[in-house]
Amino acid sequence: MTDETDAVNQAIAGELALTDPAVRSTRARYEKLFDPEYVEVGSSGRRYTYEDMMAWLPDHAGSSEGGPRYAPSAITGVVLAPGLVHLTYETDFDGQRARRTSLWRKQNEETGWRMYYHQGTPVPPGAE
Repeated sequence: MTDETDAVNQAIAGELALTDPAVRSTRARYEKLFDPEYVEVGSSGRRYTYEDMMAWLPDHAGSSEGGPRYAPSAITGVVLAPGLVHLTYETDFDGQRARRTSLWRKQNEETGWRMYYHQGTPVPPGAE
């Protein structure tokens, strides 16, 4: 496995972990996956920071074992530079689709791969 393939696979693994309610509801698990400089533009149009996500994620939809879950599909990734991976994919959450993009960065071996930026864009019903 090449270093680039390994980097993409690790970023994808982190992204998938963040769709797991067991991870989303446990700060000790999810805080390791977010870069301290994290920023998100959510599918709602709202902007979130690292601090926002630390407080918001456990109570957000998709964080409950018994509730709806994010179903990701067609995840692809590319290494933009050493230590920087760009992922794109689509999610379905309780019938609502969104196209998503994330930047994952690795600054050192100790911290590993962490989500640096994320954006979600709603897909209107009937759109391809």
